Amino acid sequence: MIDRYASPEMTRIWSDENRFRLWLEVETTVCEVRAELGQIPAAAARAIRERGGFDTARVLEIEATVQHDVIAFLTSVAEHVGEESRWVHQGMTSSDLLDTAFALQTREAGEILRAALVALLDAVEARAREHQDTVMIGRSHGIHAEPTTFGLKLMVYWAALERGLRRLDAAQADIAHGQLSGAVGTLAHLDPEVEARVMARLGLGVDPASTQVIQRDRHAAWLGALALLGATIEQMAVEIRNLQRTDVREVEEPFGRGQKGSSAMPHKKNPIVSEKLTGMARLLRGYAHTALENVALWHERDISHSSVERIIFPDACHVLHHMLAKMRWLVAGLVVYPDRMRANMDKVRGMYFSQPVLLALTAAGVSREDAYAWVQESALRVWDADATLRDLVAADPRITARLAPPILDACFDVTGQLRNVPAIFARTLARRDW
Repeated sequence: MIDRYASPEMTRIWSDENRFRLWLEVETTVCEVRAELGQIPAAAARAIRERGGFDTARVLEIEATVQHDVIAFLTSVAEHVGEESRWVHQGMTSSDLLDTAFALQTREAGEILRAALVALLDAVEARAREHQDTVMIGRSHGIHAEPTTFGLKLMVYWAALERGLRRLDAAQADIAHGQLSGAVGTLAHLDPEVEARVMARLGLGVDPASTQVIQRDRHAAWLGALALLGATIEQMAVEIRNLQRTDVREVEEPFGRGQKGSSAMPHKKNPIVSEKLTGMARLLRGYAHTALENVALWHERDISHSSVERIIFPDACHVLHHMLAKMRWLVAGLVVYPDRMRANMDKVRGMYFSQPVLLALTAAGVSREDAYAWVQESALRVWDADATLRDLVAADPRITARLAPPILDACFDVTGQLRNVPAIFARTLARRDW
């Protein structure tokens, strides 16, 4: 992972030091539970807890020779513990240790991501409330459609991020499982009671049926949740990029004093943060795809997933954590131009009122086919006639014969089209329960 995108807290979680710390905690807890059950001497378990330790550099040094990370770690622990270390790892296989500790590690990383996501949700909610009534044109197919508000646009993203939070929570629960099931998952050398007590003490669930490894559908779901969050951030970033285009210019990214937009053109203010986030979302999708490839392993285990996970999990966490923080910064500092939004709406001379007129005509007894044709005829003449839709509709006797002036006036009142925006805000924010 590129260092500039790595936060200190996420770096700590995915460090060798923390990985070995979690390994030691798993091994020590197994010994303590087995001592409680009378399977190993209590004095040995105490010695392992008190003297248990490792030296990261020493582990890596040994690994360079033995080419096995767990054996290297156990050797370093034995150098600290002494004779009682013979009880460490007894009845376990490497994946019992690796996968159980990995569950603890992903849980730690997920908690950091969750906090950053909640902070982004708070920032989006604040700006959405601020602009709940900031009227702008909604676009479909890139073409002006009907009025919306900038706050509602942000609330749509808030709802997607909230779903992402729930997916992350579900993925956290799904991946938070450990095992002590042995070489092929049969619990041949440790009893189920040991496994259950150890996992309860570690705050993990017991994987009810595993092989030598915990099945990788859990891990694919976790990275899938991260990739979906990245996709939502990308959706927001793409919209900001579009709204910042010179011919639209309804919002702009923050642009700091001394910042430069182009090496050649001094006038440029480019949406560089949004573009960066768009690109980084592609990385997350790649990591999620790779995690899916890890599900199908040979028989009870191979290690084709192992080398991959050492890259994609830390990198995905660094990438998403950076994306969450940068989108929060972007949303909080986003420059919004309500006057420009209104000016862009005015460009289409009220054509976004076509549907209210259509609906009023059908309510007055006109067939939908005729009503659509009459309104469309006026709308298609707006540009050539250099007039507003209101002017042309009011000049059509077929329409005025059926719609009294007060009804026609109501059709061209934007507040009618936006009257339910507060209700959308209320029902969406009602889901905020964290």
